[in-house]
Amino acid sequence: MSFGAPPLPRHRARVSSFRCVNCRLDVPTDAPGTAHRNHCPTCLWSRHLDNSPGDRAADCASGMAPIAIHARQDGEWAIVHRCTACGTLNANRVAGDDNPLTLMRLAVAPLARPPFPLDYFAQL
Repeated sequence: MSFGAPPLPRHRARVSSFRCVNCRLDVPTDAPGTAHRNHCPTCLWSRHLDNSPGDRAADCASGMAPIAIHARQDGEWAIVHRCTACGTLNANRVAGDDNPLTLMRLAVAPLARPPFPLDYFAQL
């Protein structure tokens, strides 16, 4: 008795670009400084695709908002993303063609919105 041929292994085709989930820009997957680009160099948004960098194993696929910059011990910057659906946090290495103004805006955002009134400094 034959049950047919075994299922073929699933192979993921290598794509050369993707559409940004936020600004809808077509983004090339090749980027200077990273082997696994999954964020837009213009608005820095990402898509929840990876459980580990480059594995493309996450089932969520929702948008990931850039929420912070993390300065690693070696001085390299990473963008911290939060998934808009499941809340997962990921850090992605900054690519060489990421918009420097958008990166700086994200990095200084906490200084622009302190958790106390700026008048507090006048009292010191």
